[in-house]
Amino acid sequence: MTRKQQSAFANPVLIGAVTVLVLLVAVFLAYNANEGLPFVPTRELKVDIANGSELVAGNDVREGGYLIGIVSSLKPVTMENGQTGAQLTLNLNKAYGEVPIDSTISIQPRSVLGLKYLDLHKGTSSHVFSDGATLPETQTNVPVQFDDVFKMFDAKTRGAVQEDLDGFGDTLASRGSALNDTIASLPALFGHLEPVARYLSDPSTELTRFFTGLNAFMGAVAPVAQVNAQLFGKMATTFGAIDRKPPDLKATISESPATLQVSTQSLAAQQPLLTDLTTFGNYMTPATKSLEAALPVLNPALEQGTQVLGRTPALNARLQGTMQALQTLAAAPGTNVGLNALVDTSSTLNPMVRYLGPFVTVCNDWNYWWTYLSEHLSEATSFGFAQRAMLMQTNSAQSNNVGDQGATAPANGGSFDSPQGGNEYLHGEVYGAAVDNQGNADCETGQRGYPKKLNYYDPQGRDLDSDSHTPGDQATTFAGSAHVPAGETFTRTPQSAYVTPSVPGNN
Repeated sequence: MTRKQQSAFANPVLIGAVTVLVLLVAVFLAYNANEGLPFVPTRELKVDIANGSELVAGNDVREGGYLIGIVSSLKPVTMENGQTGAQLTLNLNKAYGEVPIDSTISIQPRSVLGLKYLDLHKGTSSHVFSDGATLPETQTNVPVQFDDVFKMFDAKTRGAVQEDLDGFGDTLASRGSALNDTIASLPALFGHLEPVARYLSDPSTELTRFFTGLNAFMGAVAPVAQVNAQLFGKMATTFGAIDRKPPDLKATISESPATLQVSTQSLAAQQPLLTDLTTFGNYMTPATKSLEAALPVLNPALEQGTQVLGRTPALNARLQGTMQALQTLAAAPGTNVGLNALVDTSSTLNPMVRYLGPFVTVCNDWNYWWTYLSEHLSEATSFGFAQRAMLMQTNSAQSNNVGDQGATAPANGGSFDSPQGGNEYLHGEVYGAAVDNQGNADCETGQRGYPKKLNYYDPQGRDLDSDSHTPGDQATTFAGSAHVPAGETFTRTPQSAYVTPSVPGNN
C-alpha cells in the first residue's frame, strides 16, 4: 500500500503566505515608483540652482521631452554669492549616456497646476561630468513660472477676482439689448442722481454707520450663505407642497403639541451626548487646524487614489482569474512532483554554474568557442566549405604511445625523436581553473604551451602533466576580465565531480 503524496499547495497557510508575499512585492514596487524603476542602473549628478521653484523629489528629468531620470532629493545650500539656493540630486539612466560639462539645465512647468520638471540641454564638450559631480549654478536657468504670476495677488484677492468674473459673466450674458438701453438712459439717471448723492453724503445721514453694520451682518451670514441658499430652495418646495394640500397642514398643526412634547423629552435624553460631542469637538480643533495645512499635500494623493480605485474592479477581475489558475495549478497532480524536481535541478545546476560561470564572465570562453568554430569550418572547396583539421597519427616508433595497445606506462617522451612528429607525453590535466580562490583571473585553458614535469603526486617524477592547476595565476584572456564581476558567486574547482588532490602552491 503506497501513501498518497500530499500537494505542497494543499496547505491554505502556504497559499495565504504566497499571496501576501506577491502583494508585498507589488506594493514595494508601487511605493518606489517615484524613485525610478527598480533594477535600472543610474548615475548621479548634482545641480546647484538659485531657486528650487517648488521642485519635489520624484520630479522628472527630461531632454527633448524624453524621460532620462528623476530628481531623487533636494537640500538648501549657500551659493558663492552668499545667497541661499538649492542643490538637486539627479539619478540619470546610464543608457542615456554621459553628460558633457557644458550642458545646461532649466526648470519648466509640466502643467498649469504647478507640476515641474527639469529640462536638460546636452552640451557638445568632449569632457563629461563624473558620477556624483556637481553642475554649477551658472549653467542653470529658472524662467518665470506660472505660480510666480499667480502670486501677484494674495489668496483673498484671487478668490474675489474669480467670483467677480463669474458674476460679471452671469450678469452680462444674453443681455446685449438691455445693456444698450441702460447706456442710453444713463444721462437722465445721472441728472437725478446728483441730489440723491448730495443728500447721502451729508454726515447727518450716518451712511458710514449703515455700511459698517451691513458689513458685520454679511460677515455673520457669509459662512452659512450656501446653506441658506439651499434652505430657501427647500422651503419653496415645502410651501408649494403645503399649498396643494391645506387639509394636511391642518392635521399637522393639530398633532404638533404631542410632537413637541416628545421632542422635548428626546432632547433631554440627548443632552449628555451633545455635551460629550462638544468636548470631542474641542479636542479635535488642533487636529482640524493642522489638517488645513496638510490638505494641499493630501489632495493630489487623494485625486490619484481616486483614479487608481476606478481601475480596481478590472484588476480584481483579472486577479480572480489568476488566483483560479493558481488554484488549478496547485491541485494538479504533477505540480508537487515538478516543484520537487525543480529543487533537485537547482541543487544540481547551482554548483555547476558557480564553477562554469567564471569561464564566461572572466575568460570569455563562450565567445572564443564560437569564433574558433567558425574558423574550423572556413576552408573553401568547390562544394562550399570544409572542416579545417589535420590528420593526427601516433608515434608508432615510440613505446607506450597513446595508440599503443600494449602500453605498460604513461607516454613520457620515449627514448628518441621520431620523424613522424617527435615524442609524446602524457597531458592528463583536467578541470583547469578560470579563477583563483580569491576570484582573480587564472584562465589556464589556452594560456600556455604544453608543459611537462607538472606531476607533484608522481613518485617517479616522470615527464608528465597531470596536476589539476598550474602554479601561479595565468591572468585573463585578451578580451576577458581581471576579476569576477561584483555579486557573482564562484568556485575554483568543480563541486560535483572527482578532482585530484590540491597541490601546495597551485592555489
